[in-house]
Amino acid sequence: MPHHKTALRLVAPVAVLALSLTACGGGDDNAGAKSPATEKAKVFPSPEPTSGGEMGSGESATGKVEEDPGKVTYEILAQKVDVGTEAEAAKAVSEPDKVKGKVLATAYLKYTHKSGPALTDGADVHDGTTVFADGQRGTVLIGASEDAAGCEDPYDVDSWKQGESHVFCETYVIPANAKNVEVHWSEEDGEPYIWKFPNA
Repeated sequence: MPHHKTALRLVAPVAVLALSLTACGGGDDNAGAKSPATEKAKVFPSPEPTSGGEMGSGESATGKVEEDPGKVTYEILAQKVDVGTEAEAAKAVSEPDKVKGKVLATAYLKYTHKSGPALTDGADVHDGTTVFADGQRGTVLIGASEDAAGCEDPYDVDSWKQGESHVFCETYVIPANAKNVEVHWSEEDGEPYIWKFPNA
């Protein structure tokens, strides 16, 4: 039985830039962008922690996602980021001029189902992932991660039970000269967990 996720994936068989690379600045001043931080600033009684924050190498975060069958608690670990070359970026897009001076950064995240209902029709947990370079959000490249070695397609997961893990990847376009790459994951409207990787 077809479902909406498959239909959405089929319309983008090749990697495409989801955001215009020429649109600089404008989106940074979105109203409400800082409201989650304000809400999280409340003092919580111990032992309830505030979500988000910088993570150490190999340190996992825990977050909840509203999946189709119900709310699932995941353990999330950003494993690594593979940064490519400018030539590889130019080959990956239909308009190479838009990625001059830029490279592809593919973040590998391991998600472990900790509690909640089993998933039978794909997962949305990866939607909370973004990649930043030197503090600036990159531009997502849709479809590029599906062919990367070791990356699974979250929409192909048709049986995911408690205790099982899957690795999903996100590919972003970042400046070639970026010194640091950050992988962010957050719950909806939550503060991000941040893993930092040097861009050697």
